[in-house]
Amino acid sequence: MSSGDAPGGRARDLLWQAWDEPGLEHLTLHSDTDGVWADGLMLGLHGSRRVRVRYLVRCDAAWRVREVRVEADALPARVLDLLSDGAGHWQLRGGETIPALDDCLDVDLYASAFTNTLPIRRLQLDPGDAAEIRVAYIALPGLELAPARQRYTLLARNAAESRWRYEGLGTDFVEEIRVDGEGLVLEYPRVARRLVIP
Repeated sequence: MSSGDAPGGRARDLLWQAWDEPGLEHLTLHSDTDGVWADGLMLGLHGSRRVRVRYLVRCDAAWRVREVRVEADALPARVLDLLSDGAGHWQLRGGETIPALDDCLDVDLYASAFTNTLPIRRLQLDPGDAAEIRVAYIALPGLELAPARQRYTLLARNAAESRWRYEGLGTDFVEEIRVDGEGLVLEYPRVARRLVIP
């Protein structure tokens, strides 16, 4: 998977600023009738270390993740290259299966504002509804991979935006996320806020 493989169709550019520390995330999101292609770059600090992370995520038209590639320029540099069948089965691009990720339909990249969009778009909840999910969680800067349990609750929705409660099950992390009409984060306390691109 490479940026040269990205489809045509519609594209959006988005930029987020880290909530309370130096950091930026830039995303170019391509979409067409075949699905969605996200090409992102994160720059920030992990403790006192500077970290640069590039990610590519491809989803089908139902927002089920099919491919993920993450490259971290920490020392030493690391690459994680994953494939999914969209039904909760994962493998490394070389073919090795990852049974620990069975039933994970989404991927969650630490500190990324974009990856919350994946379950928000896929779940298609009505206001007041909640869903508990398992995700393939990718930690930074080492790209450690593990399953994680999360709950998303749709609190309110109008044509312009919606509000969701995110809960990291098994942790004490709970926040209310505000997203635009396409499910892309506007404000995610303790994580990121959207910047306006002129």
